[in-house]
Amino acid sequence: MKLIDTNVFLELLLGKKGAASSSAFLARVSSGEEDAVVTHFSLHSVEALLDRAKVGIAPFLRNVEQSAGLLVYDTSLSDESAASILKDEVGLGFDDALQYFVARKLGAEEIVSFDRHFDGLDIPRAEPR
Repeated sequence: MKLIDTNVFLELLLGKKGAASSSAFLARVSSGEEDAVVTHFSLHSVEALLDRAKVGIAPFLRNVEQSAGLLVYDTSLSDESAASILKDEVGLGFDDALQYFVARKLGAEEIVSFDRHFDGLDIPRAEPR
């Protein structure tokens, strides 16, 4: 299983340079070829940015809901508290520390992200391919 970071969705939805590779990867997750997890925290971040960009939120949520290989993980307050402590230990901001914490907790094999802040951790970072 792979943890999908927020920016993978944003690259696709906002038409950034990683849109093609994000689209291909997310299509494999959607079909169930790849198993992945996304935090509800990431989904809320995407929703807020889509709203500001005046891009439809409902189609995004329908795609997430219909993705056969995607688990949405709801963080608990204790998860978020642990991530807030972990952030200083690993030198990440809270949002990245929360992703890393969940990846560790769920035993993810990699964090799929364009964010190089995840480089050098015990869970490898991989860009969508």
